[in-house]
Amino acid sequence: MSGAGAPDFFYREAQRLGYVARSAFKLLQIQKQYKLIKPGSSVLDLGCAPGAWLQVACQSLGPLRSGGNVVGIDIKKVKVPPQCDLRVQTISADVLNFPRQKIREFSFQQMGFSVVLSDMCPSVSGITTKDAALSAELGMRALDLAVGQAAISQSPDGSIESRRGVLKHGGHLVIKLLESEDAQDFARICKPIFNKASWLRPKATRSSSREIYLICQGFKS
Repeated sequence: MSGAGAPDFFYREAQRLGYVARSAFKLLQIQKQYKLIKPGSSVLDLGCAPGAWLQVACQSLGPLRSGGNVVGIDIKKVKVPPQCDLRVQTISADVLNFPRQKIREFSFQQMGFSVVLSDMCPSVSGITTKDAALSAELGMRALDLAVGQAAISQSPDGSIESRRGVLKHGGHLVIKLLESEDAQDFARICKPIFNKASWLRPKATRSSSREIYLICQGFKS
C-alpha cells in the first residue's frame, strides 16, 4: 500500500513487535549504525510522544543491572509505553520553557545526559520555506538545550550555570530537521561543536516526508 497513513511494512512490524509507532524503526536504524545509546546511558527524549523512541532507548540500555535511565518530555501527556522498565519516566511540559537545570536533575545521578534525542517537529503549514525555517528554529532550541549557548557561540564564557547544556562531555545528539538550506546551515553550526556530524534519512521515513536526521557524535564541551 502507499499514501500517507496507509499501513506499510514498518507499521505492520511495529504492530507485530509491540512498538507504539512505526517511528521506532528510525531510532533502531540510528542505533544500529551509530550505537549512540550504550548500557548505562542516560537518555533524554525531546518530543517523546507517542513513546516508540522511549521503547527503543530502554531496550538499548541493556539489563536493569547496567543502570542508566530514559527521560521523555512532551507537551502532551505520555504514558510510559509497554516494554519499558522502571528506568523510563515521562514529563508533561513545554521543553522550550522548562528550566534546563531542572531537566539536568532528571539525568542519571544528575550528571547530565549521555544522549539527547530530538524528534520534535513544528506544526507544518504546507509552505516549504516556512516549515523549513520553523524546523530549523526548533532544532536550534534543542541544540541550545543540549550544549548551551556558550558552545554554540564558541565563547569561552561557560560560567553561567543556567546557560550550561544538559549534554555530557563526549555525549551524542540526534535532531530531526526538514531538508532545506536552513538544515545545511544548521549542520555547519554543529560540526565545530562535535567530533562528527552526519546526515541520515532512515528507511522508515515515508517517501512523501522531507524529514532528515542530523547525527552529532562526541560533544566537545
